[in-house]
Amino acid sequence: MGLSRLAALHGVATSYSPSADATVPVPDGTVVAVLAALGVDAATPEAVREALAAADSAAGARLLPPTLVVWTGEPLPRALAVLPPGTELTVRPEEAASAPPARMRTPAGDTDPADSGAPGPVAGVPAPGWWTEPPLGVHRLTVRAPGEPAESCTLVVAPARVPQPPARSHGFLVQLYSLLSARSWGMGDLGDLADLASWSGRCLGAGFVQINPLHAAVLGSPTDPSPYRPSSRRFPDPVHLRIESVPEYGLVADHAVLDDLRRRAGELTDAVLNKGALIDRDAVWELKRRALAHLAEVPLTPGRRAAYCDFLAEQGQALEDHALWCALAEVHGSDWHTWPAGLRDPRSKETARARARLLDRVDFHCRLAWLTDSQLADAQRAARDAGMSVGIVHDLAVGVHPAGADTWAQQDAFAHGMSVGAPPDAFNARGQDWGLPPWRPDALAASGYAPYRGLLRGILRRAGALRIDHVMGLFRLWWVPEGRPPTEGTYVSHDAEAMLAVLVLEAHLAGAVVMGEDLGTVEPGVREALARRGVLGTSVLWFERDWSGTGRPLAPEEWREDCLATATTHDLPSTAARLTGDHVTLRHRLGLLTRPLEQERTEDGADTAEWLGLFSRLGMLPEGGGDEEAAVRAVHRFLLSTPARMTGVWLPDTIGDRRPQNLPGTWDEYPNWRLPVADAEGRPVTLEELAASPRLHRLMEVLRPRQEPGRTRTAPPGARPS
Repeated sequence: MGLSRLAALHGVATSYSPSADATVPVPDGTVVAVLAALGVDAATPEAVREALAAADSAAGARLLPPTLVVWTGEPLPRALAVLPPGTELTVRPEEAASAPPARMRTPAGDTDPADSGAPGPVAGVPAPGWWTEPPLGVHRLTVRAPGEPAESCTLVVAPARVPQPPARSHGFLVQLYSLLSARSWGMGDLGDLADLASWSGRCLGAGFVQINPLHAAVLGSPTDPSPYRPSSRRFPDPVHLRIESVPEYGLVADHAVLDDLRRRAGELTDAVLNKGALIDRDAVWELKRRALAHLAEVPLTPGRRAAYCDFLAEQGQALEDHALWCALAEVHGSDWHTWPAGLRDPRSKETARARARLLDRVDFHCRLAWLTDSQLADAQRAARDAGMSVGIVHDLAVGVHPAGADTWAQQDAFAHGMSVGAPPDAFNARGQDWGLPPWRPDALAASGYAPYRGLLRGILRRAGALRIDHVMGLFRLWWVPEGRPPTEGTYVSHDAEAMLAVLVLEAHLAGAVVMGEDLGTVEPGVREALARRGVLGTSVLWFERDWSGTGRPLAPEEWREDCLATATTHDLPSTAARLTGDHVTLRHRLGLLTRPLEQERTEDGADTAEWLGLFSRLGMLPEGGGDEEAAVRAVHRFLLSTPARMTGVWLPDTIGDRRPQNLPGTWDEYPNWRLPVADAEGRPVTLEELAASPRLHRLMEVLRPRQEPGRTRTAPPGARPS
């Protein structure tokens, strides 16, 4: 009983429910290990008693939690509403230290400010007359109750909802590395992204382009190709740079060197497009790294130097830490746990001396971050100039690599010896371990969520919208202790109110839409809480059934409005593969099926036939059955008929690509994250060929908005002027 109570105090679950009618206990050993990672000793009954006493003492001694949330126009949190009479409050804006503080005082007397006939402690109470709401932002709140010492906490004042997309829109979903153009250096880059956005916005009426995470990868060879296991989520990866678009490119003294690097990059592109080679991120980076080293020798103009200095000042310590990790990794390897002991601490004297020795390399990596940020801004500008209502939708991975820059620079914020994953479910009886160390909820709260705020601010600065992978992680995450199987993990809860408030505030400041990937097992109340704050969900066609009733496909009018509706994602089969059953054959070939092939084919075929039957009844499949391309169009007609605010088209679907970009459950068995966009025959297709594809234009005609009076659009390829 004592261990369960202690676990509950720290947000650690002692059981979980894989389904509504089942409860699974968590092993005591798991609970003890997770509490230890949170700095709580529960190894013995005596230790549990002492930890409980310490927790009770700490709770009784504080008037306020470490971080407090106020939603604009909504009732005050109970912690403020029940402050003792005569308490003085001082609010200082965190980012405007010179601004005068706001001062307030609860009324003196015997009246309990919570005693107003308003909703109870959970719902809060209306703001009393003594309360003056601070401006939106993060503040330092200090309270002094009569006869008590002063106490401070972080106060987050957030708007009620994130910005919403201005109108219904459609757009492309694409893994950027997979989209090569004639100018690419072996993989898609930010120049290709800007070109895709400009073309699709002007010619196809697209409102957005959603891409994979562009987070910085762990250095080394071979690099983990997954964009969802980065070194840092705070800074982008310079491998995505379009080298020729860097202003210093034309001023390099020895252009023969750059010409040779371009020639070799062309060979990489040719190998991928014409010789069956996989995308080789490491080879691409080696060529770009050498080119960027030559560009860095070109002195910046006064204006460029001023812009670079502004960037350094804006990014501050976070950028310096990231660049220093990159410089140290070049010398000592990419896993900081194996570095000399003194360098494992980013604030040690040894690290400071190393920083001085590596100053040129630190500056080089800072400059790469600046150049990448600049090209990200160019891509978003191109999207908005093309008329896109949203623009570039960036993707936020759920975590980072345990050996990377973020875990080195923010060691106190991460739970050591823990990994994020997923519990056993109907699709994976053994659960999942993603190899990503989680943030400590207590450390985040104590810091006023500074690492989280910095992360969001960095990624939102160049985004029209943000997709959050596994958005349920804002509420709780499945922690797996090192050395234990995923089945012996447990859920650890975050302060969802604070996590949401910081997200809503930063999205508001950036003017960005937010959507969450809320597929799979979702805790009750999560979707409702996200919808209340304006965070869109994700609805994938094949999963939208009446699971609590008939089990049949949901009619379009039964879909939720506040979502991005798609036919597939990067972790799922392409639409053509789903319609033809090719995805079942692929999984059988790789030994991933748990049932006989014919049984899988029969069940999959029945599922597909049920959807096609619905399309036919709704008049969305006029061509009849048996035509895979026509069925792909019917899928998107259906998506467009739902009330979904945003409709996403998986770019490979536009030309019939049947290969998934990622096949969960595989490692070396399948070339995850290394395939170029290809047509139905598996032939890689360039951006230029995509733009001219008749099949693409036949599909996009389904989604093309009606011509507005007095508005013209760029004609599609091959059209003749009238």
